[in-house]
Amino acid sequence: MAQLEEVGVEKYKHLVSERALTGETMLLNMGPQHPSTHGVLRLLLELDGEIVVNCIPDVGFLHTGIEKNMEAKTYQKAEVMTDRLDYMNPIGNNLAYVMAVEKLVDVDVPPRAQALRVILTELQRIASHLVWLGTSGLDLAAMSMFLYCFREREQILDIFELVSGQRMMTTYIRPGGVWRDVPVEFENAVRDFIKIFPKRVDEYESLLTKNPLFIDRTVGIGILSREVALSHGVTGPMLRASGVDWDLRKARPYMGYEQYDFNVPVRPEGDTYARYLVRVRELRESLKIVEQALNRLPMGPVRSENRKIVPPPRSEIGVSMEALIHHFKLWTEGFPAPKASVYSAVESPRGELGVLLEGDGGPKPVRVHMRTPSFDNLSVLPEIVKGHLVADLVAVLASTDIVLGDIDR
Repeated sequence: MAQLEEVGVEKYKHLVSERALTGETMLLNMGPQHPSTHGVLRLLLELDGEIVVNCIPDVGFLHTGIEKNMEAKTYQKAEVMTDRLDYMNPIGNNLAYVMAVEKLVDVDVPPRAQALRVILTELQRIASHLVWLGTSGLDLAAMSMFLYCFREREQILDIFELVSGQRMMTTYIRPGGVWRDVPVEFENAVRDFIKIFPKRVDEYESLLTKNPLFIDRTVGIGILSREVALSHGVTGPMLRASGVDWDLRKARPYMGYEQYDFNVPVRPEGDTYARYLVRVRELRESLKIVEQALNRLPMGPVRSENRKIVPPPRSEIGVSMEALIHHFKLWTEGFPAPKASVYSAVESPRGELGVLLEGDGGPKPVRVHMRTPSFDNLSVLPEIVKGHLVADLVAVLASTDIVLGDIDR
């Protein structure tokens, strides 16, 4: 019992073994500021020497109340808060929320806006995977990976800044389309990235894929079986690395994904190495989608003509009193949404990101709830680290690619 008091885990007494209560095994706090936890996460570890007997994740240190705060804002103003959920996937968060709003109020999205959404969300997926690859390499002492991956990520963030004025929290995707059309420099900037990136992925693989030290640290480590993954609601690359071919872009296409030719990487092994291979292949597949979307990028408007939902173009505000009044009313009062509940989901870099949105006839949502992939993906950690060394726990945790802003909210 003294151990429980020392680490402050009295509430987890029922989750540790009898050996921990008698002092035969050691209880250790990992976090909540440990550098390898990819966010403010605390893990209560029960150790027998260096072997992990039990692992209890303790979350909530980053809780911001975003969902409840969104319910106090109009549908438009609530969107900026979605940028702060999974901070490695701000544009993808925007898309999930905006699609739910569009479903609730039944507003169309022009083809050009759909293609731009696909390009930017796939670039965001690549940027997210690059952060994962770089930090995972850093966790296993492959320091060069971090520098190389962030080199390419900077190029993607420059594209985001070009179209939105912001590198990360863009709020570029809006109900009915996007904020504004992309500048003329956009196509060349994206094509420059498409040109250099395949060779850069080759560089990453030359450093890690056949590296004997990396293989020793990842192959056969943290095996997640298909059955355990499905029973815990795991989605995304973690699920596909356990042999389950499930990707919402293929299974339930949205934003015109059925038009694009791409493969869904799947591996049967379910270990840390398989999760690495899946994400590296996804880098190449996302680039294929970006190139196809750019090649077929149609001309036309980037916002719906539904003036009950979408503000008038900025160019009209200075010459039309009606446009000015409409703009003012939308941004001060908002637009009403019917009394109904909708659910909309996208394939985020971590898995299924869903938004439950409920309207009551007014301009503010009465209920906002996010189904975030990181929460479910973290839930399998206790299952897949038992029996491994503490050093292996770092690699396994990194392979889950969780983001605590996605979990705590």
